[in-house]
Amino acid sequence: MHVRETRLTELESLRDIERAAGEPFRAIGMGGIADDEPPGVGELARFVRAGLSWVMAGSGDRPVAYLVADPVDGGLHIEQVSVHPANARRGLGRSLIEHAAAHATGRGLAALTLTTFAEVPWNAPYYERCGFAVLEASALTEGLRAVVARETAAGLGRWPRVCMRRPLRPTPRRPASAP
Repeated sequence: MHVRETRLTELESLRDIERAAGEPFRAIGMGGIADDEPPGVGELARFVRAGLSWVMAGSGDRPVAYLVADPVDGGLHIEQVSVHPANARRGLGRSLIEHAAAHATGRGLAALTLTTFAEVPWNAPYYERCGFAVLEASALTEGLRAVVARETAAGLGRWPRVCMRRPLRPTPRRPASAP
């Protein structure tokens, strides 16, 4: 398997991955999340055109996981990372997060951020193992407050959520060579 940029022809596949990744929420009493429709093709295309959508491609170069992100207040905000359950627990989500971190670092961004469910084992506790820490409400930037407000308006606030941040180390710049 390998990480690569998402192709515009794969957007329905991303939606299918997200639908399948939502099903485990049903077993923990979060059927509303399992039933929630993924972002539309137009929204996903925006990430692809911005160069901020990556897939983990498996057999036949078909996507089995994906990550989309947006720049927010000097960081790269992970809007969604989903792994098809048939490929779960193989480090694919972590590989996509590391790819996003390298992308962000290469552009001089200070951190990765995301919002997630606080009490779902494969959400906040997982992201903590990936180097993220919960941000207190008072530490949210204007852009992150807007993300939280948008998600709350969409109904995600029915379950405890947190905003998380992972600082990134800047890429050392090599000194200019002498003439």
